[in-house]
Amino acid sequence: MTFRVAPNVLVLLFLASAFALPASAGYEEALKAYKQKNWPSAYVEADLLARQGDARGQALLATLFNQGLGVKRNFKLAERWYSAAADQGHSGSLFALGLMHMYGSAGDIDLNKARDLFERAARLGHAQAAHNVGLIFAGASGGKVDWKQAATWFTMAAKRGFAEAQYNLGILFAEGKGVQKDMVKAGEWLSKAALKGLKDAARDYGIMIFKGDGVQRDEKIGAKWLLFAADKGDVMAQNRIARLYMVGRGVEQNSVEAARWHLLARESGMRDEKLESFASQLETKQLSLAQKLAMEWRNSSGIESASARNSEVVKGSIPVNNQLK
Repeated sequence: MTFRVAPNVLVLLFLASAFALPASAGYEEALKAYKQKNWPSAYVEADLLARQGDARGQALLATLFNQGLGVKRNFKLAERWYSAAADQGHSGSLFALGLMHMYGSAGDIDLNKARDLFERAARLGHAQAAHNVGLIFAGASGGKVDWKQAATWFTMAAKRGFAEAQYNLGILFAEGKGVQKDMVKAGEWLSKAALKGLKDAARDYGIMIFKGDGVQRDEKIGAKWLLFAADKGDVMAQNRIARLYMVGRGVEQNSVEAARWHLLARESGMRDEKLESFASQLETKQLSLAQKLAMEWRNSSGIESASARNSEVVKGSIPVNNQLK
């Protein structure tokens, strides 16, 4: 099991606290222009609101400068306007400032400052900010590891429904880090994240159900979760479901499906000699069909093979050490 890092791309993150505020005509126009990618209009409306002291307008204007949308990218101005909104208790701006200090776009990288800003945003109800504090305490970006603190912050975000935090909290319960090991609680949190569509959680929850580890054993249900994760592009799940199709456990035996998922997992770097030997013994017609189905899945999913992807962390994600994914 590995930890999950949520992408922190600043796309409408300033809206995290905006919906709790009464809408104004000016802000509605600015937001509409932003959603329609009408950057010039969004800038004009946001600039007017920002100078009138509207926190949402300040946050939106900061986001335009931070991303270089309709204006020349300017981190200093982004920081200025995020700070103005943050001073008014805008949680999304506190979160955005935390990211700027974490990545160094606000100057030097300052993990302590980033964590402080995330904590302030979290106390105002920002779930992803709480999750990020948990990640820092789990060692992300070189933070000092404190599993008990990580569990506390993951719990805060998990209870607010943040899927990645629910997954990570489940992992802590499964491994007994920062909390007493409890496979029942691990299963409860993993199931919540899996039901939200998180492929990592679906894979691990499926494995737990298949084995009956902390939950009632049911190979068919376990296989369904693995198939769900495999269809979402999880390589380990693709390997596991291929093995199940090969032997007919939890699913009806299907040589073509076994080969299809094996081919997809192999393309992403997952080697399996047993499956490789199995696939090599298939009839040409069966193997050709498996290859066709694999290609159709790849084309429809939009997920590239490992050879077509670079190995960098997803842009906008928190840099991680080897303890976290």
